[in-house]
Parts: sequence; structure tokens; C-alpha cells
Amino acid sequence: MNEMPRAAIRAAKTNLVWLALPLIVFGIAVAWLVSTDPLSGFRNGAPPVENLTFERTVLDDSGLSLLVRAGGSEPMTVAQVQVDDAYWQFAQDPPGPIARGGAAWLKLPFPWMLGEAHAVKVVTNTGATFAHDIAVAVPTPQATPGQLRLQAVVGIIVGIVPVAVGLMFYPVLRGVGREGMAFLLSLTIGLLGFLLVDASGEALELAGEAAAIFQGPVMVVLAALSSFLLLMAIGRRSGAPTGLALSTYIALGIGLHNLGEGLAIGAAFAAGSAGLGTFLVLGFALHNVTEGIGIAAPILKKRPPFSVFVGLTLLAGSPAVIGMWLGSLAASAQWSALALAIGAGAILQVIVEVGAYLMRQSERRSDVFLTPPVLAGLAAGAAFMYATAALVKI
Repeated sequence: MNEMPRAAIRAAKTNLVWLALPLIVFGIAVAWLVSTDPLSGFRNGAPPVENLTFERTVLDDSGLSLLVRAGGSEPMTVAQVQVDDAYWQFAQDPPGPIARGGAAWLKLPFPWMLGEAHAVKVVTNTGATFAHDIAVAVPTPQATPGQLRLQAVVGIIVGIVPVAVGLMFYPVLRGVGREGMAFLLSLTIGLLGFLLVDASGEALELAGEAAAIFQGPVMVVLAALSSFLLLMAIGRRSGAPTGLALSTYIALGIGLHNLGEGLAIGAAFAAGSAGLGTFLVLGFALHNVTEGIGIAAPILKKRPPFSVFVGLTLLAGSPAVIGMWLGSLAASAQWSALALAIGAGAILQVIVEVGAYLMRQSERRSDVFLTPPVLAGLAAGAAFMYATAALVKI
């Protein structure tokens, strides 16, 4: 009776030794590499390769502030800062060399001009220069109660109002027959397919602007895949989602995408694109109207209480408000790309589930995607989103 536990203990100790041995060998190799520096013979006296990414630009009454992030293989030191080919004194926070992957604020008492363009150059102690253009100088929004309220109003018009308008078609949509239901579900897939491509493209574009240490494109792919798999696991824990559960996942996917749209609008306004103003906001609102119809499609056979519609509207639309705040006040390229990637993964999960639901509703299974109502819905959803997207490209 006691022989079995002793054998198990010996086996566990043996496994522990074999687990620790390669780690010890690797640690010894790293210690030897650091202490002896065998790569010193390859150095030819050239300065280290440096990289600098501009993450945020703040213009206010005190002048110009830049949030920069260092890349390269070694810490880098900012020696000088030029604005419009003139050198300016600057204060760095935190001071000293910027570690690889570290960030610092560069603050200059520069008298920027409203509506003008300014060219910034940062010079390191090795002589490397990094340029940054301010296309239109406008005051950076501050987190004041009035400013937050104004941004919330814009976010409501862009995100919540169009989803609510789409859901208001619910009583009319309940009268559609089998083919009408197939059309609406495929319409949902079409508009979500456009959002998937759009979000993925924007995420990869923003990832290219982020510091190299974030490995932008890889981060986007991994975040989207993780989001997709996590939501698939949650959604399938009790079987394939239908009805209200499916509508909730559609609203969640759209909400994450609206978070990315809010980031884009907020960043555009902070960067001086506010001249687009009402046209831009109304364009986003029109672009999002069909989202409410897509959310309503899986629950047409039931009559949920009014509170359900309120919850679905807020889930899909309110992230636009949060995105507006973050985009205008604190967004950076890598975090915007991450948010859009997560949204893309959520949208892909919804496309899969809506497609599966559509097949379950039809006796033709996968062949249902070749029927005229479904083909028409796919084309209509993608075409409407593509046409209205022309109004919101900034």
C-alpha cells in the first residue's frame, strides 16, 4: 500500500529535476554571455541603431508637448528639439536617457499658431533625427466637464441613436416571412463582413504607426484571434446561441467596433479635423443605422420587453462615447489598433454564429447561401456599408 505513494514521489522528484536542469543550463549560458560579452569583437565603433515613435501631441497655453517612445537596442538620449527649423529649449519628463521601449514627455514653450502647420525634429546625442508633422495646430481637448459632455453628445449621435433607429424597425420586421428572415440575417452578415474588413484594415494601419516593440501586425492578429476564440468558447458553453443570446453577441461585436470608430473620431477632432464637423458625425450616424436592424433579426420570433431593446442599444452604441473620450484625450496608435483588433475578432465570431443560425433555420443547410434572398442580403449589407463609408473616411 505504501509502495505506490513512494514510487509516485520518486517519479515527481525525477520530473522536477528534468524540468529544472534545462532552465539551470540556460541561466548559466545567459550569465556567461552577459559577463564575458563575447560579441564585443563584432563592434566597429558605429553608434547603435535608434528609433523614436511619436505617440501623442498636446497643444495648450503652455506650448507644445510630445509623448515619444524609444526603440533600438540601447537607451537613447534626446539632445535637441527643432520646431520649424529653429532650436527650442525643452524639458523632459522623466529626465535622462530613455530606455528601450520606454516613453517620455518632451515639453517646449513653443508659441504655436492656430490653424498653422508645424514641423518638429528630435535630435539624439548620436546625431540621429526623427521628424513629426503637426498638420493643423488646434488646442488639444482637455478633460473638463463641458468637453466631456460635448464628446458624449457626439458619441450618442454616432453610436446610440443610429442603433436605436434601426431597432425601431422591429415591429415592421416581425411581419417578414421565411425568405424575409433569411434576407435580414444575410444582411447582418453582409454589414458585419464589411465591418470586419474595415476594422482589420484600420487596425493594421494603426499598428504600422506604433513603436516597433509592440510588433503591431502580430499584436493585431493575436488580439483578433484571441477575441474570436474567447467569445466562441463563451458563446458555445451552453450550445449554439440563438434568439436573444445571438442578438446580444451581435450587439457586443458592433459595440467593440463602435469603440474603434469613437477612437477615430476623437483622434480626428483632437488632430484638427474638426472642420469636418456635422458632416462627419451625420455620416457615421447614417453608416450605423443598419446595425440596429442586424441586432433585431434573431429576436423577430419573440417579443422581448422594452428593457431588452434599451440594453441592446446601450451595449452596441455606448462604446462610441467611451471611444470619443479616449480618442481625443489619451489614445495612442498601439492601443487604438488593439481595440480595433479585439472588435474584429468579436465581429468574426458573430459572423460565424449568424451564419450557423441561418443554416439551422433552413432545410438546405450550407446551400442556403446560394439562394436569392441570402445572396441579395449579403450584397445589400456590404453595398450599403461601403457606400456610406465614403462619408466617414477622415
